[in-house]
Amino acid sequence: MKTFKLGGVHPPENKLSQNAPIEVLALPETVAIPISQHLGVPANPVVKKGDTVKAGQLIAKGEAFISANIHASVSGTVQKIDDIVDSSGYRKKAIVIKTEGDVWEEGIDMSTDLIKEITLTPEEIVTRINEKGIVGMGGATFPSHVKLMVPQGKKAEYLIINGVECEPYLTSDHRLMLEKAEEMLVGIQIQMKALKVEKAIIGIENNKPDAIEHIRKLLPSYPGISVEPLKVKYPQGGEKQLIKALVNREVPSGKLPIEVGCVVHNVGTAFAVYEAVQKNKPLVERVVTVTGKAVKQPSNFMVRIGTPIAALLEAAGGLPENTGKVVNGGPMMGKAITDISAPVTKGTSGILLFEKQASSRKPVHNCIRCARCASICAMGLEPYLLAVLADNKRYEDCEAERIMDCIECGSCLYICPSGRPLLDQIRVGKNQVGKIMRARNQ
Repeated sequence: MKTFKLGGVHPPENKLSQNAPIEVLALPETVAIPISQHLGVPANPVVKKGDTVKAGQLIAKGEAFISANIHASVSGTVQKIDDIVDSSGYRKKAIVIKTEGDVWEEGIDMSTDLIKEITLTPEEIVTRINEKGIVGMGGATFPSHVKLMVPQGKKAEYLIINGVECEPYLTSDHRLMLEKAEEMLVGIQIQMKALKVEKAIIGIENNKPDAIEHIRKLLPSYPGISVEPLKVKYPQGGEKQLIKALVNREVPSGKLPIEVGCVVHNVGTAFAVYEAVQKNKPLVERVVTVTGKAVKQPSNFMVRIGTPIAALLEAAGGLPENTGKVVNGGPMMGKAITDISAPVTKGTSGILLFEKQASSRKPVHNCIRCARCASICAMGLEPYLLAVLADNKRYEDCEAERIMDCIECGSCLYICPSGRPLLDQIRVGKNQVGKIMRARNQ
């Protein structure tokens, strides 16, 4: 069974919502749509307070090279453009819209008819994906059109599609592959045309045999696309790990997948690309898993961007009394939510609830030099060393020890018997080294 070679862990899977079909969540009374839901420069608002907007209408334009357009997810009136508190507790500028009906912008095809014929040219495909605000749906939220613009002197050979969903608890990608497989496959063909590649490989962990079988049955109609079952091992969904597992190529330190002829996109991104190119529909909704051992109805919801997280929790049976922590994402890479009134964004793949007894960290003890963190690091780093260097503000040494290669998977924190906050310290170090590197390149 294919997998990446270096490191990795296998935390309990806890896929409690894997058999829950995608439900369309009711529209909220208001949505708060942040103008920055992507890596790169925030978009610039093109509406003002009092404006009437339709669902799918452009409300903030991404004007930098690495940025993404933002569209209204509901129809209604712009109440304000102001700072709101996001899921991490930071104040971010957002456009708040009072929902009034569900009227869509003209030209958007809201039918469920499958459109297989791809009529746009490669250049038109990239332009359309840019216009419709498509970003990476696996959590990184990198603007998708930029990935499809292969730099001069480089050549794409493979389109790698991430259907791994190795993060415990999350099932939104799994359900999407079961329920929207053909749309996803057309979305993959669209990207293949944009990249001018002949081969696309969908990597899926073998704990999703129903998704593997379902997609394989459809593949005769989609030449050039194959499915590869992968061994269940975290963090299999990291793009460098996925490339190693599927085509046995290693992305050099500090480089991007295109260096080895690969472009990696998530299955959710493929579905969003289909809707953008074939239906003219912007990215205004996504599938979000709501789960946890105490959740009454672990669910997968199709949610409009800007919907309060509290509305998802209510739809899944309410917030259990013994909840100790609410997490945006999965247990390994997710971050604790400070306020459940914060909105769903393009990068929200799941909302995870932990009971009080499971939400507190282990007591921190001295490092016992067991080297477990180094043995399981999928990037071949020494997390114990990077954490100490970062904690002592030795940022030049952090850079020399390749701290920027860390993918923040959390495996080191998970495995450490001393409960040391390795990932927290490394994140701080990465942030500071990143600032130093940007200042150097100005």
